Amino acid sequence: MIRSHESFVSLEKYYEMREKSDSVLEYIDGVVYMSPSPSTKHQRVSSRLLLRFGNFLIGGPCEVFTAPYDIELKKDDVEGNIIVIPDLSIICDKRGFTETKYVGVPTLVVEILSPSNQSHDLITKLNLYMKYGVKEYWIVNPMLDSITIYILNHEGMYEQFDIKTGQGKVISKEFAGLDVDLEYVFSPIGL
Repeated sequence: MIRSHESFVSLEKYYEMREKSDSVLEYIDGVVYMSPSPSTKHQRVSSRLLLRFGNFLIGGPCEVFTAPYDIELKKDDVEGNIIVIPDLSIICDKRGFTETKYVGVPTLVVEILSPSNQSHDLITKLNLYMKYGVKEYWIVNPMLDSITIYILNHEGMYEQFDIKTGQGKVISKEFAGLDVDLEYVFSPIGL
């Protein structure tokens, strides 16, 4: 994850930068972050999770979105200008959709780690998603073939709910019946 060289960037300047760039740029309270290009394994993992989530959500009120799709985090009691681009998000509250982005708080967010963005997803984004009230946050580590799930507790803090490495299934707390088989997600060939 690369930060912009400028110390503070206005939201207007951020949008100008976006128009002139093909890179994925996120905006967190005046700081612009550029995401690295995803690896082949990252793309495999993302597409397999997208398929699993999409099939699970068919016929229900929620939808899954994949990067690049802007999420402008907004919550009544939290100030700030935050535009993130999660690898995957499940959105159940339809009121926040605009033509170009979602304004509000997704129910579930997935970030897939890359060697260069680990601290951004493990610290910065974890704290942001917790602060704004994302109910479930999945951190997928393709280097370790692991998935860690955090859930928001009654005090508004994340608790580790499930973690698996290599084999087995992780199970969503927020979406009863949604589970993901790690062998399927991380296999170099389709299963």
